[in-house]
Amino acid sequence: MACDAPAIVVRALHGAREYAACVALQERTWGEGFAERVPATILRIAQETGGIASGAFDETNRLLGFVFGMTGWVDRSPVHWSDMLAVAPEARNCGVGTALKLHQRDVLLERGVEIMRWTFDPLQARNGYLNLSRLGAVAREYARDYYEYSDSPLHAIIGTDRLIVTWELASERVARRLDGREPPPGRDDVEHLPLLNPLLEEAPLECAHPHGIAGVAAVRIAVPTDINAIRTIDPERALRWRQRTRAPFEAALGKGFEVRELVRAGEVGWYILVR
Repeated sequence: MACDAPAIVVRALHGAREYAACVALQERTWGEGFAERVPATILRIAQETGGIASGAFDETNRLLGFVFGMTGWVDRSPVHWSDMLAVAPEARNCGVGTALKLHQRDVLLERGVEIMRWTFDPLQARNGYLNLSRLGAVAREYARDYYEYSDSPLHAIIGTDRLIVTWELASERVARRLDGREPPPGRDDVEHLPLLNPLLEEAPLECAHPHGIAGVAAVRIAVPTDINAIRTIDPERALRWRQRTRAPFEAALGKGFEVRELVRAGEVGWYILVR
């Protein structure tokens, strides 16, 4: 799919064929027979009880991506949990994921829901950039092996550690990011900040510890920009990246920092954490 193709249409899934296409895209993304796939019946029921099951379609009505989430109550306030988002390989890097998240936001604000949460793997730098720098969400929690067990090839070797994202849909930060008034920071803006995890080539594993937190307002944590390629070529190196990022995230978040940005810097990216 060329990115200059006609604009996609994002709307609620409807009918047996579209629900089935969504299930097929889940298996295409997370692996055939993926145990955690959401069946067609649940997609439909969720729509009827305050959830969202929507797809991005091209001009031929072909499903290019989908988003699925459920709405509930936390501390007497409505909160939407965005459980799944996937984009077909041929439609990636064309803005489909962003369009799906903006659709979610529009629907929820119309319903009076102003908080959305979801998880993502911090080693997936592309997702980090979309979630934090593009959409304006923040992360204040790090969970080890959040899903405990997964049979998806995407989760092999490195497990399911996750950052838990909070997207304050009506906040000024989000509005400024989405309308371009506050562009994400660049490399020159942040490369002076303390780096909590030395890069793999620069120090042995035991040196990856959360130093430099006291007395500073912002810090960096390095991650690779393409963990999937590293996992394919050198699984042990991919695992070392997990080990080298886990403790710094946990320590900084435990000291009152929150994850605000993902800044790309060549073969690595830097998460920016601010008090």
